[in-house]
Amino acid sequence: MTRNFTTFFKSTLTITITFIFNFMVFAQQPNDCQFAVTVCGNSDFTLDVNGSGTQELNSSNSCSGQENNSIWLKVNIATDGTLAFTLTPGSSSINEDYDFFIFGPNASCGNIGQAIRCSTTNPAAANQGNNLTGLNTTDPATNEGPGADGDSFVSAIDALAGESYFIVIDRPIGNSPFSINWTGTATFPEGPSNPLLSNPNSTILPNINICDDLAPYDDTIREFDLSQLSQDIINGEGDVSVSYHLSESDANINANALGDVFNNTTSSQNIFVRIENTTTDCFIINNFTLNVTALTNFNQPNDYEICDNDTDGNDQNGLATFDFNNVSQEIIEGINNINYDISYYSSQANAESLTSPLPLIYTNTAPGSTEIFARIEDLDLGCIGFTSFNATVLAKPIANDVSLIQCDEDGIPEGYTIFNLTEAAVDITNNISETTIEFYLSQVDAENQNDPIDGTSFENFFNPQIVYARVTNTNSGCVNFSEISLEVSTTSSNNASIELCDTDGLEDGFMEFDLDTINNDVLAGIPSDLILTYYETYLDALIETNPLNNLYTNTVAYNQTIYARVENSNACYGISEIELSVYELPNIEISDERIYCENLAPSTTTLTGGVINDIPNNYSYLWSTGETTTEIEVDAPGTYTVSVTNSFGCSKDRTITVVASNIATITSIEVEDGLQNNTITILASGNGGNYEYALNDINGPYQNSNIFNNVLAGLYTVYVRDKNNCGIADQLVSVIGFPKFFTPNNDTENDFWQVSGVSTQFQSNSDIFIFDRYGKLIKKLDPLSAGWDGTYNGAQLPTNDYWFKVKLEDGRTLTGHFTLKR
Repeated sequence: MTRNFTTFFKSTLTITITFIFNFMVFAQQPNDCQFAVTVCGNSDFTLDVNGSGTQELNSSNSCSGQENNSIWLKVNIATDGTLAFTLTPGSSSINEDYDFFIFGPNASCGNIGQAIRCSTTNPAAANQGNNLTGLNTTDPATNEGPGADGDSFVSAIDALAGESYFIVIDRPIGNSPFSINWTGTATFPEGPSNPLLSNPNSTILPNINICDDLAPYDDTIREFDLSQLSQDIINGEGDVSVSYHLSESDANINANALGDVFNNTTSSQNIFVRIENTTTDCFIINNFTLNVTALTNFNQPNDYEICDNDTDGNDQNGLATFDFNNVSQEIIEGINNINYDISYYSSQANAESLTSPLPLIYTNTAPGSTEIFARIEDLDLGCIGFTSFNATVLAKPIANDVSLIQCDEDGIPEGYTIFNLTEAAVDITNNISETTIEFYLSQVDAENQNDPIDGTSFENFFNPQIVYARVTNTNSGCVNFSEISLEVSTTSSNNASIELCDTDGLEDGFMEFDLDTINNDVLAGIPSDLILTYYETYLDALIETNPLNNLYTNTVAYNQTIYARVENSNACYGISEIELSVYELPNIEISDERIYCENLAPSTTTLTGGVINDIPNNYSYLWSTGETTTEIEVDAPGTYTVSVTNSFGCSKDRTITVVASNIATITSIEVEDGLQNNTITILASGNGGNYEYALNDINGPYQNSNIFNNVLAGLYTVYVRDKNNCGIADQLVSVIGFPKFFTPNNDTENDFWQVSGVSTQFQSNSDIFIFDRYGKLIKKLDPLSAGWDGTYNGAQLPTNDYWFKVKLEDGRTLTGHFTLKR
């Protein structure tokens, strides 16, 4: 790691110095005379100014200036010549304003006297083309300013060897740093050199890298003694001093020196070295980095876990033996060219103090987990590191030897059948969870996990036969082994059946069966205290998987065989067949509605049992009337029920509603006639009747509405028909109307004008009068005659409009006009 810093030497190199003032003692800042920065080697450099420090320019210059943001430079003259410079602000803005003041020769802090050169010209106010300032050999003035006065430059100084001058740079306006370039012929003393650096332009010393070998070992803080480094830098010179600082700023102003012996404060820390010529006060600054590291070049070991064993006579007590050589190998695995000594302890304190190391072959003294601390020492570098791990004895699962007895119910009594080995899991592990079990034909296969067998469906080939269980603790991975003895039984239990009618309302062949109702049938005549469990398939019963609930709905419609397994302590006694039957209900229409015409009494209506797609005589019946025939006759409205039963004894009920109806009674007919839109409204009543209506034709068409619109004048018969077929009622009706014109030309069409709707039954005693347009009576008509023929006293009247007046028999008087056309 490298860092740029200040060095002063005679060249044209521009050196960058940024002063950061964060010191508690204000007087230590270089914006005061006593902390002036000594300029050596005729170097050009860039500086910043920030803060005024102690105000030392009051009444000390003829340029009316004082300190705002200032920095003090001290110039020592090595050879005669002119002292001149150009100050360039970092910003080219004309508003960036720098002033300067020069005191000497050989002025002293606290007695600086009057400035021999100064400039406080404001470049913007003076309308300058730039914001440069300084000393040159062409300007005759020794001072200028403030504000618009001058051009920011004053005359150079003729300096003699041995003289010294203070230059105060001040920035009253702006915030950029500045660079200064020495343009005179006078030279400055050379700065010291660092004999450890062969390149005079370098400032970087080699880093110091060291392990933290002092307790506490993991804080990367330790003591450093740089006395020898100081002597190497001084190299026997009597006028050179060396100091160490935590910041470049401290090194520049020689503040807060660390001393040759000190403690670092961070694991990687930059140290700045001030090398000063005590005769000329010139100095250079070198730097290097202290890197303190804890010993971490090793692998973090995993927790050391081993399974409990019976080497101490007990494989369940949590005690076992560990070989820490395995841990040491893990710690250094893959790390080359190291020379480590690793030892183990029961605590961190013991590891740090080398107290009571543990043997490499270690037996824990208490079950569970023990934290072990490893001390790792680099024998070449002296670094010491520590780590820890848990030594844990993992629980070994319980694996008991068990036996299984299975039924031989396949009809071949050879002693071979199918076993569900997983049924023994509870007894093998004492029902302890967090274990898995695998099954093998031999102990060797179980140990090597070769060719596991299907534990849920294993068919034995010896009777009896032994198979082996490999039990694994799912948390620890530890294993144990046990034997399972298999034996085939030849005992048996009873078959049984349950029959139900399909009465759940769905009639789909599925019903819920209560299997408990046949427990006694299955267990009849066999020993007591046996366990009975039902299964959907024979294989399920054999290997004891998917037991059924006692309330079971069949999965095969109408007919299904399930199985009952009888056993004692996992020993099979017998497997029975259970026949489940769901019988269909009679296929009938469960509801019907019939009509009884009261006007046809004492006739009857026939009611049937409603059997569909079968012969009615195949069923038995019980009617709500008490009759048991396939059909009955009723002569009164009401609700009748019948229970229809098939040959399986399954019944279904049918309900028939007999509704009363009657032929219509026409109570009135309302006619609105003599209008553009003549209407007939029929009012009818009847017990339970549901009626429809037609005009003139008994066969219809019929309409549901009892109102007829746009009826032409004339005589009509209205018909009211009962929709329940109880009969048709009828009645004559007249609609009075008047032709709009007539054509008495003997063509048999419209030869007469007469009032329509009049007959011997309707309005026969009416009076009809015809007038001409002047009100002259032309004709009085007989309402039952053919009508007016268009003549008056035997002469034909001309085409024209004529008026009529009709006094109807019902008391109404109607008037209007019509046209006679020739």
